[in-house]
Amino acid sequence: MKNLLLFSFTLLSICGWSQTAENYFDQAMKKSNAGNTQGAVMDYTKAINLKPEFSQAYLNRSMEKLKINDLDGALADANKTLELHEDNTYAYTTRANIYYKMKNYKAALQDCNIAIKNNTSDYVVYNLRGLVYNHLKDKQSACDDFSRAMGLGSESAAKNFKTFCH
Repeated sequence: MKNLLLFSFTLLSICGWSQTAENYFDQAMKKSNAGNTQGAVMDYTKAINLKPEFSQAYLNRSMEKLKINDLDGALADANKTLELHEDNTYAYTTRANIYYKMKNYKAALQDCNIAIKNNTSDYVVYNLRGLVYNHLKDKQSACDDFSRAMGLGSESAAKNFKTFCH
C-alpha cells in the first residue's frame, strides 16, 4: 500500500509539473517583455521541442535572436516559420529586417514587397522598405515609403524623412 501511495504521489507530481509547449511559449513571452532575451530564447526552444510545428514560437524566437544579433539563427527561425506558414506577413517583415541587418538589401526588398502586398497598413514595413531603398540609392522610392509610413503614424519614418529626403 505504501508503495502504491508513493507511486501515485510521484505520478501526480510529474503530471502536475509537466509543461506544455503553450506554457513555455507564455513564459517566453513574459521573459521577453521583462527584457530577458536569453531566457525567452530558451523557453521558445523548449516549446518548439515539444511542438515542432509551432510556427509562432519560431517567429518569436527569431525576433529574440535578432535582438541579440544572432542573425543566422534569426534567419533560420524566420525561414522555418515561412516553411510552416508561407502566408505569415510578420515573418516576411521579420526576415526583411534580418536581411537588412545582413546588408542583403535586394532580399530585404523582396520580403518587404510581399509583406506590403499582404498588409498595406503596416507602417513598420514601409519604413523598413524606405531604409532599404535608401541603401539601394533610390531616393524617390525611399522618400515615398517614409511619407507613406508617416501617414500611417510612424514617428521613426518622420525622422528618416527629415534625414534622407531634405
